[in-house]
Amino acid sequence: MSLRPLEQGIAALGLDLPADAPEKLHAFGQLLIKWNKVYNLTAIRDEAQVVTHHLLDSLSVLPQLDGISRLVDVGSGGGLPGVVLAICRPDLQVDSVETVQKKSTFQNQARIELKLANFRAHHARIENWQPAYAPDAPDGIISRAFADLADFVNLTAHLAGPQTRILAMKGVYPEDEIARIPSGFAMERSVELQVPGLDAERHLIIVKRT
Repeated sequence: MSLRPLEQGIAALGLDLPADAPEKLHAFGQLLIKWNKVYNLTAIRDEAQVVTHHLLDSLSVLPQLDGISRLVDVGSGGGLPGVVLAICRPDLQVDSVETVQKKSTFQNQARIELKLANFRAHHARIENWQPAYAPDAPDGIISRAFADLADFVNLTAHLAGPQTRILAMKGVYPEDEIARIPSGFAMERSVELQVPGLDAERHLIIVKRT
């Protein structure tokens, strides 16, 4: 996997990342490709698509995380976007909650190899999980193609405090899903995401308690 397309994508997104972030992101992409051969972490196996569909897609939400210091990533599979965001925001505490043990094992291996002190993967069902800092609430709860928006909100409602932002990464604007957001929650705003090299609609739906 070449580092250059990743660096070009980061530049196109206009992101100001830590100096070591591009190398770490590249190393994470290599780990994902290597482990995917045995563990089936993702359906995407093409190296160029790992950059666009996984790394740059995950990076596209970074500007929307201002003010968030504790983030829970739900059902991230191979660590997307959680590992990517932890690499690029060393000040951000990321807890990844994954029901498939081999995927959480991979994420923790990535944490060790990339020396990510701010990242932890937990093998658990999100509806049964509580962070170590409970009863404090996380600032953000994020998912990427995890579930229907109503299901995502219902499964994580026990974690959401008054100021917690629930961030759902989606493709086409999910009008039907937004209409079914559970009582007590509402969409705060939606953000159209632009992912370099990805010719597809991407949206971030941000939900809060009402």
